[in-house]
Formats: sequence, C-alpha cells, structure tokens
Amino acid sequence: MAKKSKKQQQSGGTPATVALTAAGVAYTVHAYEHDPSHPSYGEEAAEAMNVSPDRVFKTLVAEVDGELTVAMVPVAGSLDLKALAAAVGGKRATMADPAAAERTTGYVRGGISPLGQRKKLRTVLDASAAVHPTICVSAGRRGLEIELSPNDLTKQTEAISAPIART
Repeated sequence: MAKKSKKQQQSGGTPATVALTAAGVAYTVHAYEHDPSHPSYGEEAAEAMNVSPDRVFKTLVAEVDGELTVAMVPVAGSLDLKALAAAVGGKRATMADPAAAERTTGYVRGGISPLGQRKKLRTVLDASAAVHPTICVSAGRRGLEIELSPNDLTKQTEAISAPIART
C-alpha cells in the first residue's frame, strides 16, 4: 500500500493521500526537497524522482465557459486549451486565476492535487496517461508526489480521458 514518512503518518497526510487511503487505492508517496528557485514544479518533480517527464502529470486549473475545470497533462508538454474546452463540451477555455484555483481546490499553486480538493471540479486526464502502468501527480504539497495507476486516478477523480496535451 502507501509508503509514508513519519511526519505524514503523524499528520494524517494531505487531503489527497487521505482520500486515496479511505478509498483503499494502492499508491506510493514520493517526497523530495522542493527548490523554490526551480523554474518548473513538474520538471523539478520528475528530476528529483528520476522519472520520465512523460509519467509526471501536472495539475492545471482552467476556466471553461466560466466553470473551473482540472486538466492533467504530462510535465513534458503543455495544455491545449481548445482541446480541453472540446473535451468537456465547452467553447472557450482560459487558465484560471491562480487565487481562484487555490481557493477552490484548497491547495497552493505548485502543489495542487487532482485528489482531495475542497470542491470537486470536473476533471480531464490527458489520454497519454493510459500507456503507463503508473503516473505521478501532486500529493497536495510542493515536494510531494503520488504514484498510482491512471485507472485508479481516473476513477477517484471521475476524470474523462481526452487528448488535451501538446508536446
């Protein structure tokens, strides 16, 4: 099951790890020392864990026709806003205001997890996740990642799968 540090065991983990544990989902937590000067949270995570950037997915919050929507794409690529809008039947997508994303999810930028959010948002996982046995997403804090199967992530977030990343 989950591998947790003593600090995580004492604090009960993050809302993301608590949600996965409550659901009985198998996952692994990877902790690393976050460097505030690193230009990319996702690339930093991939480097620190020695994992291909194609398997580390960043959690982005966008606004599609006025509704906040979570998009998960590999850190090696970027989000295609038109594809995201189309995936959820919308017309126009823009990146959400960071303060609104933080307030709605309950997480800080660079540590937004698709799991255990304060308010459940519709979620889209890039279709490329399906080719990997496991992928990594934020555990809800900078310097902390969760590794789990794309199927489990899809089930827990009620995500739809669609090609929303540009490489």
